[in-house]
Amino acid sequence: MAEPENTLILDTTKGEVVIALRPDLAPGHVERIKTLVREKFYDGAPFHRVIEGFMAQGGDPTGTGTGGSKHPDLKAEFSAEPHVRGVCSMARTSNPNSANSQFFICFADASFLDRQYTVWGKVTAGMENVDQFKRGEPARDPDRITTARLAADAA
Repeated sequence: MAEPENTLILDTTKGEVVIALRPDLAPGHVERIKTLVREKFYDGAPFHRVIEGFMAQGGDPTGTGTGGSKHPDLKAEFSAEPHVRGVCSMARTSNPNSANSQFFICFADASFLDRQYTVWGKVTAGMENVDQFKRGEPARDPDRITTARLAADAA
């Protein structure tokens, strides 16, 4: 297994999803994800926007796509890392510096997002579970993160 402090485990309604965090690409965003996980912010949050062949978006406990955390928005940390299957990236508004808590997991290559959204991790196990999330914008009776934890904290 990768470094426990940089391994995110999402228990979802479809099964476990393991994500390798990439502080080398987006140190500020990875730090925010860890903070929110340790605050239990993501526990119970739905994947409210799931688009076939594109991505599954979650991280908004309200499920509306407009919610965020109490923390300030993040400054963009765009990189050349490609948006390919399994990549985890931050959702945002049209303002590049508006990422807060919402994120998405790519189902397929989405190169049109490259250098415009902050990549902060990649699914290393459980992508077959992400593939099973209910589709919709918003998804009806959406799949959820039941608990999110860092491997370092799972004692």
